[in-house]
Amino acid sequence: MKLISAGLLMYSFNSDELMVFLVHPGGPFFESRDNGIWSIPKGLVHKDEDLFEAAVREFNEETGITPNGHYINLDTVKLKSGKIVYGWAFKAEYASDIVIESNTFSMKWPPIFGKYQAFPECDMGKYFNVEQAKIKINPRQIPFIERLEDHLKKN
Repeated sequence: MKLISAGLLMYSFNSDELMVFLVHPGGPFFESRDNGIWSIPKGLVHKDEDLFEAAVREFNEETGITPNGHYINLDTVKLKSGKIVYGWAFKAEYASDIVIESNTFSMKWPPIFGKYQAFPECDMGKYFNVEQAKIKINPRQIPFIERLEDHLKKN
């Protein structure tokens, strides 16, 4: 069975510089990792769920932000795991200090002798300029940023 995710890339401008909003995965496996693991807010599409509606739902669940505006289709990327991710972008107001409110998941930590604990799906959300974002984001998601740049140059 092919895993499919959908998500949104929120973007803005700080002065004239394009900024994209990424989230850092929560949980103990990622707490000390940084470059190459940030992502667009995204998640699994439920059976028979519309891809775009799933992207909006996941963005809200992972950030606590209700997206709105004009959406740009960014097509798909394929992650190393084989998962296909559908993406869209939308413009929002720039803010340097966004605090996200993410859903949580539970897992036993530490794995063998630990107890079940709740962790946020995403523990941070932040705008990055394009150069920084391409370092922070999962490398397989870089095409989303590049497609947004191309779209904005043409329009």
